[in-house]
Amino acid sequence: MSFDDLPPLRESLAAAGLGARKRFGQHFLLDLNLTRKIARLAGSIAGEAVIEVGPGPGGLTRALLEEGARVIAIEADARFLPLLAELAERAPGKLDVRHADALTIDPATLPAGAPIVANLPYNVATPLLIGWLVGPLKPAAMTLMFQKEVAERIVAAPGSKAYGRLSVLAQALRDAEIVMELPARAFTPPPKVASAVVRLTPKPTRPPDAELKALQQLTAAAFGQRRKMLRSSLKGLGGEALCRTVGVDPDARAETVPVAGFLAMVRALAG
Repeated sequence: MSFDDLPPLRESLAAAGLGARKRFGQHFLLDLNLTRKIARLAGSIAGEAVIEVGPGPGGLTRALLEEGARVIAIEADARFLPLLAELAERAPGKLDVRHADALTIDPATLPAGAPIVANLPYNVATPLLIGWLVGPLKPAAMTLMFQKEVAERIVAAPGSKAYGRLSVLAQALRDAEIVMELPARAFTPPPKVASAVVRLTPKPTRPPDAELKALQQLTAAAFGQRRKMLRSSLKGLGGEALCRTVGVDPDARAETVPVAGFLAMVRALAG
């Protein structure tokens, strides 16, 4: 499937009188060579149902369709629905456009276990990721664009400045890797920061729901007071006794504790 005969995305936006809106966190990636590279980074998706969030004018959508995917595109901004409808007409049965907010859409209406590929709206990227990590959708591999700073937090190692709650939640469930970086000038309008694509692949085993709930509670407490020692920040969850039970130093601060240490603590809490 090819859309080479369609007008360039920049022309389509201009013809429709459409621009980015700050309240939607929109920054459009209009270079189809880049969107095709992102689609290829998603791996083998031919014949697969793929969820895309925030397609906007449809640059990444085109690339995913060209790779042979069946795309469920979730778009909150109604202005882009006509452009996406044109793509749907060109790809019968391959593009399902949902006018909805990805933060509130019912996961039961989406294909469980489907991969997610998206240039995420910056203003909701982190809550979306956390919801996909610990929620019921349980997506397969996720290939997601973030602000570079957020991407670095996702993949950060213990002891680094970027290591925090998002690092632990992501790495407890996924193998996370930055697979592509893009300068601000690649986007229209250019954001104030660079961006990066993160590939998140599921771990072989997923902690049970009780442990995931405990992990969210534990990391919120530990990193909510990250300059405090664990004996203090986790006082309401067992503090020093909890740490010593699993061999974690109660005088350590959260940013120095590896993911395995947090998982050991949540197993103790959930047990």
